Amino acid sequence: MAKTRMIHEFGMGTSLRRLDYTEAAARAIRDALWHNSVNIAEAFGFDKSDMIVDVEIGAQDPDAVDTEQLLGIFPYGQPSITVTKGGLDIPKPDGSGVTVVVNAAVMVSFDMEAA
Repeated sequence: MAKTRMIHEFGMGTSLRRLDYTEAAARAIRDALWHNSVNIAEAFGFDKSDMIVDVEIGAQDPDAVDTEQLLGIFPYGQPSITVTKGGLDIPKPDGSGVTVVVNAAVMVSFDMEAA
């Protein structure tokens, strides 16, 4: 069997005041998931638990993202999360901190035989 990507979605999340990279990442993942309403597992005769869910997160401080906490967002499937440098930290005009912007790419694959 071969891992075959079926769907990919993208999302963005923010932390406006708390400099919380994990919460911004969670919002980005949810944003990506809410864009997808396709019942892809059922369409191909798979169980939802068969979904291989690869998530890539872009954040200015990758070490500040708690990937274990983010895994709890997924109600089914086999999620894995990778965090790399990306996103944006936007300084506030008054110098009181930054707004954190995090990006997420969520890819859903299945182990399938080639046609």
